[in-house]
Amino acid sequence: MLLLSTRVLPRGGGVSQAVSVWDDGNHPRTLADLFKEIQGRDVLLVTHGFSVSQAEGETNLGGWNTGLTLGDVAVLGILWPGDSRWIPKVDYVVEGNEAMASGKLIADFINNNFTDALSISFASHSLGARMVLQAVGGINRTIRTLFLMASAIDNTCLNNEFSAAVSNVQRLSVIASRSDDVLKWAFPTGNFLGGLISRGTPYVHEALGREGPVSPYPANLHTGWQIPDEWNYGHENYLPETNPISSVMAAIVDFPGLEPTDKPSWSAAVVGGRFSEP
Repeated sequence: MLLLSTRVLPRGGGVSQAVSVWDDGNHPRTLADLFKEIQGRDVLLVTHGFSVSQAEGETNLGGWNTGLTLGDVAVLGILWPGDSRWIPKVDYVVEGNEAMASGKLIADFINNNFTDALSISFASHSLGARMVLQAVGGINRTIRTLFLMASAIDNTCLNNEFSAAVSNVQRLSVIASRSDDVLKWAFPTGNFLGGLISRGTPYVHEALGREGPVSPYPANLHTGWQIPDEWNYGHENYLPETNPISSVMAAIVDFPGLEPTDKPSWSAAVVGGRFSEP
């Protein structure tokens, strides 16, 4: 798995001045390696969320990738400096700046280097949604599919802050859970502070990754987004903590269904199924 990185340090640190290319063995790779991987292929770029080091991001994304059933699709990871620099789970209101700066870098990099890709799609976890939406808004071609999992961002963003980015997407899919305690407790507090010192408005909104989007819904939005409450699907259940994940599920499009025994496999199955929809 090739990785695009906007990091300057393995842990903490800020955003680099340019995107670098790595493999999952921590070896630097060239643009020629990247071109060979993506030429003439559908590409899915996947990213992690807040408070994730480089090593943790590699594990999360590499492990989750093993659960995808996509056929001949080039899956690339994006590593960005979402590490907590001061107080874990609270200073994400400032880390949002890192997400947006990374998104701008990724957009420019894709515009300059992905001309030969057949299509481009994104999947994100947590605060990675802000990074990806920022990138999508700056990419000069239509995005095939966008998946937003457990998004730590206002549930008004799709028809407000990032409405222009959403209009650049053919198919949009949100996955949310009311059992997400990180978004239940940390997000509203941080969001209020973020409105005061960073961006948005100084009001407490629900997280997109907990309650799903507010109406009016974008026309390209998939109708199924709320995970059944009884599944107790938490913030850390979307991506695996070990590499690889323990099982691979057949691709699915709609839920609810039976509660999965391996939750990261389930999230990969949903992305795989919806990616492959005609």
